[in-house]
Amino acid sequence: MPQAPAKGPPQMPSGARPGTMPNSRPDSATDDVSENPLSPPDSSFRTQGNARDGSSKPDERLLPLSSGLYLVATPIGNLGDITFRAIDILKRADIILCEDTRTSGKLLSRYGVKTKRIAYHEHNAAKMRPEIMDRLGKGQALALISDAGTPLINDPGYKLVRDCKTEGFNVTAAPGASSPIVALVLSGLPSDHFFYAGFLPPKTSARKKELTRFSDIPGSLIFLESPKRLAGSLADMAEMLGDAREAAVARELTKMFEEVRTETLGNLAAHYAAEGAPKGEIVVIVGPQSERDAEPDADDIDARLVELLKTLRTKEAADQVAKETGLKKRDLYNRALELSKPSGA
Repeated sequence: MPQAPAKGPPQMPSGARPGTMPNSRPDSATDDVSENPLSPPDSSFRTQGNARDGSSKPDERLLPLSSGLYLVATPIGNLGDITFRAIDILKRADIILCEDTRTSGKLLSRYGVKTKRIAYHEHNAAKMRPEIMDRLGKGQALALISDAGTPLINDPGYKLVRDCKTEGFNVTAAPGASSPIVALVLSGLPSDHFFYAGFLPPKTSARKKELTRFSDIPGSLIFLESPKRLAGSLADMAEMLGDAREAAVARELTKMFEEVRTETLGNLAAHYAAEGAPKGEIVVIVGPQSERDAEPDADDIDARLVELLKTLRTKEAADQVAKETGLKKRDLYNRALELSKPSGA
């Protein structure tokens, strides 16, 4: 007589389609993860219905979500980069707030998500937030997604989260893909400290001014850029941050033609000036300033100028120190004039 199969945790069947989830864990399993896969361990979100009634234990996928705002990360390129949990939330939410309903439609159709979509983006955010607050007040569960990646990164979603927290509505997240982080880890540049700077101004003068704010940050810098402005931005970065500074240009991340080019800022600027605008969305990573490239101490500069003034004219001394340090010739010339004055003059 064949023996009954041993009981144990259910296994995901081979070839299971994305978007399906295994059955509930056996009651004997214990860890620090909430029983509800959509809720944080503090149980601030609870699935409605009788999911915790041991006599029935219905499939949680058929129950509505708890009221609140769910921030759901979506793929940045490859549609396979979405979590089971994200799909489950999108299927069970009352409304999906999309940056662009047509763009999101491709992803949602791929996974059979038929939830109603409403546009929520930079241009209608102020108008839509009162309606969203009203829906949350009526107990609805709303999922917020962007066109690609993690919501709130470079979009107005943070204002919605702020309003939700002010009104006391629950907010949680289903984390996932984010192009700045993917580019950083693929660049090979230091990732222990980094600063996300987003898009730089489109015009050169404003862009250079903005770059001066980031020059002394002790970590890698992360920028987003459009293909048509890439060469100009890299040239300005090379001028303002140092052309020998290591950097990487990442594009088409997670897609078939993914490319990450890591060189100096000077070489990258020259490459894209010659090759023209590349295709795809761009993330630029600029490595931290090395100690040898750091601006020298003012006393060291004075000492070097005094030494050179013994054998060179003022302008020549200033030019030499400018080459050695990358500092402006005019500032060094004025300082050299002061140092060359007789003591007490």
